[in-house]
Amino acid sequence: MPDLQDDSTPAVASGEPSRQLTLNGSEVQLLGTAHVSRASVEQVQALLAPGPAGAGFDAVAVELCESRFEALSDPDRLHRLDLFTVIREQRVYVVAANLALAAYQQRLADQFGIEPGAEQRAAIQLAREQGLPVLLVDRDIGVTLKRAAANLGWWKRLNLFSGLLAGLLSRDEVTEEEIERLKQGDVLETTFAEFAQDRRELYVPLISERDRFMAARLRQELKGHGYRRVLAVLGAGHLAGVADHMQDPAAPDPAETIAALEQVPTPSGFWRVFPWLVVAVILGVFAYGFTRSPELGWNLVWDWVLINGALAALGAAIAFAHPLTVLLSFFAAPLTSLNPTIGAGMVAGAAELALRRPSVGDFAALRDDVTTLRGWWRNRVSHVLTVFILVSLGSAVGTYVAGFRIVGRVIGAE
Repeated sequence: MPDLQDDSTPAVASGEPSRQLTLNGSEVQLLGTAHVSRASVEQVQALLAPGPAGAGFDAVAVELCESRFEALSDPDRLHRLDLFTVIREQRVYVVAANLALAAYQQRLADQFGIEPGAEQRAAIQLAREQGLPVLLVDRDIGVTLKRAAANLGWWKRLNLFSGLLAGLLSRDEVTEEEIERLKQGDVLETTFAEFAQDRRELYVPLISERDRFMAARLRQELKGHGYRRVLAVLGAGHLAGVADHMQDPAAPDPAETIAALEQVPTPSGFWRVFPWLVVAVILGVFAYGFTRSPELGWNLVWDWVLINGALAALGAAIAFAHPLTVLLSFFAAPLTSLNPTIGAGMVAGAAELALRRPSVGDFAALRDDVTTLRGWWRNRVSHVLTVFILVSLGSAVGTYVAGFRIVGRVIGAE
């Protein structure tokens, strides 16, 4: 059994909660921070101060994954965003979600005068100045969101997505309730807190699983590198959970825990073939219509083209896409809806990118522009993403509306 000791202290000098753990001769100080608190930044600076004032750590762990670490340490990365690759690889929704989260962080910065995650940035900077390794112990945000989405039905996902966008793009000041949530967790948790507290399907992947993951990562780093003293800078809301999992003598091997928590649930066999079943039904209805009469068959085809194309074009028009993009969306949607490997949004997004290529200034202003709904339409970078999303939504709705329409025509013709 590993040597475990817990020297819990309710708070360090600045009032920040802290836990001191000893695992097999290695000391770990878990520092609970509030992500919008200057006191948290000051406490990190005090603990990592060079010379006698510092606590003599030989590694610093932060509550970040690789992608969030890059976003924090390289704010100019947006200037290098390859929009065509984003569209081709169907990463538009992930990029849009990250921009929405960045907009929320900017709103916090404007209101409080401190960037959320400033204590993490301070920990990274001080660790680098002293040549200390920086340990990224949080789970990849993409995996976390995918595991959260996998626990929800499509209707709950839609409600959650629309609610998050409305909250993230709001120009209202952050409420006192949100401030208190931020003092206990991170921006990701706060964004979902309204949904997660009363829903186990969200609480588990967003909070509970991350506690287990971070504890396993810390144990893995201690075991693999033999660090003597480690400072772990975590959101205060994770402090108790991470400490408990680190001290659990029955905990499995860290690598096993990490591998299990990094798995992204794959869709069931039914949902993998469902889009192709829809295509088969639509083509079957067309064929049946033509066997009944050429007039009925062409009526079915025109219904499909007009409904699907019109709704996709409407999405493009709402996004204020270029007139040629609107026209292309109309003609592309009826065809791409019969090929699940490519979407109308991909075609429209690529067309808009070619017709209205973003400038260097668009990339430079992106972080500020996405804080307003108008800015999403005005900035050519976010505008391309908006065109992709709205055309995809219009085509998806059009597929089902047109599908029910042509099936109804066939039944009515019986």
